[in-house]
Amino acid sequence: MAVPQETEVINDPAPASPLKDLYERSRAEEFGISASQFHGLLEHVAAKHAAGASLEAFCAGLKIEDLALARGCAAGSERAWEVFMARFREKLYDVARQITRDDSVGRELADSVYADLYGTRTRDGERVSKLASYSGRGSLDGWLRTVLAQEYVNTYRKQRRLVSLDEESEEGVQFAAANLEPPPHPDPLLARATDDVLRSLDPEDRFVLASYFLDGRTLAEIARALKVHESTISRKVEKLTKGLRKQILKNMVAQGMSRRQAEEALDTDVRDLALDIRSSLTQDSAVATFCKKEAKAGERRT
Repeated sequence: MAVPQETEVINDPAPASPLKDLYERSRAEEFGISASQFHGLLEHVAAKHAAGASLEAFCAGLKIEDLALARGCAAGSERAWEVFMARFREKLYDVARQITRDDSVGRELADSVYADLYGTRTRDGERVSKLASYSGRGSLDGWLRTVLAQEYVNTYRKQRRLVSLDEESEEGVQFAAANLEPPPHPDPLLARATDDVLRSLDPEDRFVLASYFLDGRTLAEIARALKVHESTISRKVEKLTKGLRKQILKNMVAQGMSRRQAEEALDTDVRDLALDIRSSLTQDSAVATFCKKEAKAGERRT
């Protein structure tokens, strides 16, 4: 006879404080996760994301209760799913409707994501749950919003690939418009905050960002165009991207968003939300001329 899970958890040696305190606060035991399993989970997440920080310092910033809940669900804990359903089932539908702007399409989207969260696929005989990829570094609420938005984008792209002009031409239909849902629109506050920050940059900074992120030019190519060392461009890109996120977040809060809402909005890749980033980065004649000049110079050198 198999040993009941509760007995296994009780007899399992608990990790030393402060990890012991995290374990007790996380409700992991309630979701069938033993102390040693919990400790191993934290070490696994830290190995991927801690970037040199101590385990204790890294874990102090995690959403411990959300992490334990997600991993309990991924492992198939009935109690974890009860808590998850009570907290997020209706919220998934509400967010999906906001994304799709259609009740029936939103419900389909939420059901599709829920199936991935529960784990309807198997790998090597084991159920695969998308919740196993949640790391606890941000709120589970925000992570779920991002998953819904990304699934909607993926669905849109799959539908678009199914439309073949060649197949339609063979059937006597030419240049038929695809009956597709539009891609998700960005929050207007996010769009405005992003545009304001990008337009406030000086021409050279905008050229660097447009060249690196939009045109796919290498750091070395950009460095040659600006006649500086490659390491200078590397540091500039890192500094700019960190500074942009902070300033966009600050702008959204100033426009009326709560900090939590702003952080959740920033979790979505702006390139998937049809923001006109290129227009913002090359919005005046000086930058446009600078970009064209440097691009032509780069072509001559190659």
